Parts: sequence; structure tokens; C-alpha cells
Amino acid sequence: MKMHFPLRLLVAVSLATVSLFAQAAEVTVAYQTTVDPAKVAQADGTYEKVTQARIDWRKFDNGADIIAAIASGDVQIGYLGSSPLTAAITRKVPVETFLIATQIGAAEALVARDGSGINTPQDLVGKKVAVPFVSTGHYSLLAALKHWKIDPAKVQILNLAPPAIIAAWKRGDIDATYVWDPALGVAKENGKVLITSGELARFGAPTFDAWIVRKDFAQKHPQIVTAFAKVTLDAYADYRKDPKAWLAEQSNVDKLVKLSGAKASDIPLLLQGNVYPLAADQVISLGAPTTKAITDTAVFLKEQGKVEAVLPDYAPYVSAKYITH
Repeated sequence: MKMHFPLRLLVAVSLATVSLFAQAAEVTVAYQTTVDPAKVAQADGTYEKVTQARIDWRKFDNGADIIAAIASGDVQIGYLGSSPLTAAITRKVPVETFLIATQIGAAEALVARDGSGINTPQDLVGKKVAVPFVSTGHYSLLAALKHWKIDPAKVQILNLAPPAIIAAWKRGDIDATYVWDPALGVAKENGKVLITSGELARFGAPTFDAWIVRKDFAQKHPQIVTAFAKVTLDAYADYRKDPKAWLAEQSNVDKLVKLSGAKASDIPLLLQGNVYPLAADQVISLGAPTTKAITDTAVFLKEQGKVEAVLPDYAPYVSAKYITH
């Protein structure tokens, strides 16, 4: 028996279907192996639920590759450090910094390999030091050498991605590295920390990680960017409310291990090594403080010959409008 549906009903169903597909926007998000509380939300699929978007999560080893992917349009939202971010903005890649992911502390560090003969900073002269170029680690390494009054030209600085650093370290091909986890954890197993990014911040060279978005995507889907920021900040608030209780929940640690590659025993120290700003702090930070930090980084990168010029104003690339609190 044929069923006859009223035309009005068929039109309503069709419109509902179209509406459903229209809401499910697609977004490619670039993430890195850093340890932060929001990795739990990533593992749980919370970003997809709250943004109502189909998210393609892609892992990258460094910020320079993420910037290339964002510039090409392959990636719409990305996580990267202040140094590659500054280099990208200075080259006028059309992005907005919409969230400070972390103010880097002990989660990035310069480690000298046991047996390398490096006992003091001055011993770095003539040695092989690996770091991903134009990363926060690279910026921090150069800042550390400047602080110690060591000419970078007298140090063999090698451009290696974190997986290559791990392999080179295990072979004994490099003497030191400035890097983050999981490579940092590998290096610390048989190495000595010379300085951390937290210590460098106190010497006037702070670094941070940020979430950025292509401006064209943000203009088209502001609700997705706002929801993405909210999920991240909710995860930070959950952790900061009671860090000990958060870490006592084994599933939280397991999820961080899975997405970062860090060892479970290192997770507490790595989380304590950074500051995860809450919404109220974000509103303040995503203004003059971040603009100044980016400007200072640009001046440093120009001194090092990493960028050709410093923009007169970095404010158009930083926005607090996606923060709700």
C-alpha cells in the first residue's frame, strides 16, 4: 500500500535535513604533543559535541608546519608557540590569536646529554644542539645564549623535528636539545636541565602557546571558535579547581599520555610547569600583554635574521571576542 505524505510535511522534513547538514560544519584542527588539560576534552569528543562541527584532528610536530598548513587553507584552527606565531603574523598570514593555551614554564627546557662534556652554559660552544627551527624552543635557546653572552655562531645549532631529536639523542649524535615532550622526557632520562622556559621568562624572554584561527573561517563560523574556546577553558577550570584530584583520576592521565606521548610519571610535573589562563585572565591577556609579547618576539627574531621586518601594529592579529565568561 502506498503512503501519501502531505507536501507540507515533506518540505518540513527536507528543510530539517538541510538544516542538520548546514549546522555540521567541517573544521581541520592542528594539535601538537604538548601536555595540557584540554587534551582530555579532545580525547572525549567534547569539542565535537559542543561546537556541533565535524573535526578532523591532525597531529603536527612543530608550529612551522602548522603555519604552512594554515596559510594553504588545509587547516583552519591550530595550536602553536609564540615564536612561529610571531613569524607567521609578521609575514601577514591571515590569522587571529583567540586563546592563550599556556604560558610555558618547565614544559620546555634545554637539556645537555650525560657524557657530552656540557656542565656549564659556556660548555655549549662547539657542541651540537638540536631544536626545531622557528619554534618556541628555538626562540628560547637563542634567548638563553644571549643571556649567557654566547655567540650562537659558535654553537652547532641543528634544525630537527622532535621525533628526529629523539632518534638522534638515542644514537648519541647530538649533545643537547631545547625541546618539549615527549622528546624532553627522553632527553631528561640521561641528561641534565640547563635552563627552563619558565626561568627564561623571568629573564625577560617569556614564551607561550596559543590557539589561532584563519580569519575567513572565524568570520564564517564565529560560534564554532567561541565554543572551541569555551571547551578549552572549561577543561582548564576543571583542572585548576583541584589539580591533585584531577591527577588522581587515572583516566585523565591516560588520555594525556595517549595524545602527548609523555610518560604517565612525567604528567604531574609537566602540568605544574605551565600556567593555563582562565577566562577572566584571557580577556586581559588577549590585548596589550599578548600584543607586546608578540612585538618583543618579532624584534628578537629580526635581530636573529628570522624575519625581515617588524610590523607597526600586531593588535589586529589578537582578539578576545571569542571568550565568554
